[in-house]
Amino acid sequence: MPILYDHRGKLIVKSELRQEHAAPSLTGIRSVWDSGSIAQGLTPQRLARVLRDAAEGDAREYLLLAEEMEERDMHYASVMGTRKRAVAGIDPTVIPASDDKKDIEIADAVRALIEEPEFPGLITDLLDGLGKGYSACEIMWELSDSKWTPREYIWRDPRFFVFDRDSGQKLRLLEDGATFEGVPLPPFKFIVHMPHLKSGIPIRSGIARLAAVSWMCKAYSLADWMAFAEVFGMPLRLGRYGQDATDRDKDILKMAVANLGTDAAAILPDSMRIEFIEAAKSAGGPELFPRLAEFLDRQISKGVLGQTMTTDDGSSQAQANVHNDVRLDIKNDDGRQVGATVNRDLVKPFVDLNYGVQARYPRVKIKEEEPEDIKALADVLAKVVPLGNIGIEARAVRERLGFPNPTEGAELIGTVPTSAPAINRAINRAGTSRIDPDAELNQLAQEVMDEWEEILDPMVNPVQALADRCADFEEFQRGLSDLVLSMDDERFIQSLAAASFKARGLGDVEG
Repeated sequence: MPILYDHRGKLIVKSELRQEHAAPSLTGIRSVWDSGSIAQGLTPQRLARVLRDAAEGDAREYLLLAEEMEERDMHYASVMGTRKRAVAGIDPTVIPASDDKKDIEIADAVRALIEEPEFPGLITDLLDGLGKGYSACEIMWELSDSKWTPREYIWRDPRFFVFDRDSGQKLRLLEDGATFEGVPLPPFKFIVHMPHLKSGIPIRSGIARLAAVSWMCKAYSLADWMAFAEVFGMPLRLGRYGQDATDRDKDILKMAVANLGTDAAAILPDSMRIEFIEAAKSAGGPELFPRLAEFLDRQISKGVLGQTMTTDDGSSQAQANVHNDVRLDIKNDDGRQVGATVNRDLVKPFVDLNYGVQARYPRVKIKEEEPEDIKALADVLAKVVPLGNIGIEARAVRERLGFPNPTEGAELIGTVPTSAPAINRAINRAGTSRIDPDAELNQLAQEVMDEWEEILDPMVNPVQALADRCADFEEFQRGLSDLVLSMDDERFIQSLAAASFKARGLGDVEG
């Protein structure tokens, strides 16, 4: 049995691959119920402490805050979901290590692996690291018919892990009874994605850290807006009574004003009246709070999506399309990074366990190709195809256009044009062509011969000069190989190409 190591050089113990290492517990350090709330009543002072503690290695409260931000704010949840789904919706492809039969077989096995229904969910769970700085999924392996395959990918709460104190880069698993520095992750058991959104330690790279201040300010703005609406959203009910009103009359009036808040109906003596006075629009309150909330939403959109056009109601379709190109860059970068994680933590273990250690491995590629400009491609084909003999495969053109290769006996659209040489031969046989191919070829040969010295001088003269400098044939041979790389043959190539093109044309006419 071959000895295997992971990418960190740790020995693989196959008996541990089917064990669950990061399972949650009802109590203890990996309890999913010990949460509380950070977002509720969040103040600038507490937020500063949460972010500072995370940067210093204690990220539990920061990770909980990042979770609550997606749960409590519809805009933040929307833009984060948009960024995640943009990558999760890309169909991954598998690139074999080479055209060797064995490499093709391994690539087919990896392709079958990523076509399993659990794989898209794995990508979504790994992209949870965009907000928090990292995400870890445990692989539950199973052995069937001597083949190791993942039975399940289990997302693990990021609070179950901690970074090492030396570098802040290596993720470790928290264990009951162990120190708060955790224990090393078992090899071939975890897929750990750390999005490289900025340089620095992973815990400081999460989008939640970037958006936290704007999120908190928006929460304050919404709370103030609700308080403003509660006070100034309804008109003031003012009851007036005359100078001769008794205490009983005042009580009746007070009760009538109070009942208007719910019943909107009351009866009063003729000597009393109720007025509705509109609340004063002080300090621009009705416009201030929504404008502030919208401004903060735009800042969050910039941080998550890289732009605001696709989330603003007032943006034109043209502007949104331009900014979608920016999102394509972000999407492909996210896909490239999560693809690298999958290749390192899933593809390599899968291949090593089933096929042994390889010199090169197949690669999972997660990238959305830019759509083909069909009109531009059609224009190019319309110009170059009639020239003939340029080596374009019909299969390649169909793939670029998105059409499958036709099956045998299928009905094809369009007509097959008559070849130009056949038409030319028919014209010549009818005597309507006035071209004398022999005379034209002789003239073409004469034109080339008239200029041969001028054309070949840039190529011949350096060779002659080299021969004059060299003392023996070996030195000349060594110098000749270097001379060929710097030789000026542009004029010769152009002359030869032009003559060949003319000769081909005359040949087509003659048939």
